[in-house]
Amino acid sequence: MEKPTKETLEKWRKDDKYWKLGCFYYNPEDQRILPPKRIAWMGWTVNFANKKSLLIFIAIMVITIVLIAFLPHHKYHL
Repeated sequence: MEKPTKETLEKWRKDDKYWKLGCFYYNPEDQRILPPKRIAWMGWTVNFANKKSLLIFIAIMVITIVLIAFLPHHKYHL
């Protein structure tokens, strides 16, 4: 697959049709794992149309849930 131009990448980031509910990026043409968010300075997001990106997102969520569930919880008393 041919690499998209900077103009194409910028068009994808700004185009409403690639943002479901305004915040979930879904673009089957975009092969990047973590494309920039709609407001680029805010970081990166997941392309829910990319299987690799989706698997990374699920792995991060599972690891987070396991850590929260199984790490000992400390109660701090003042």
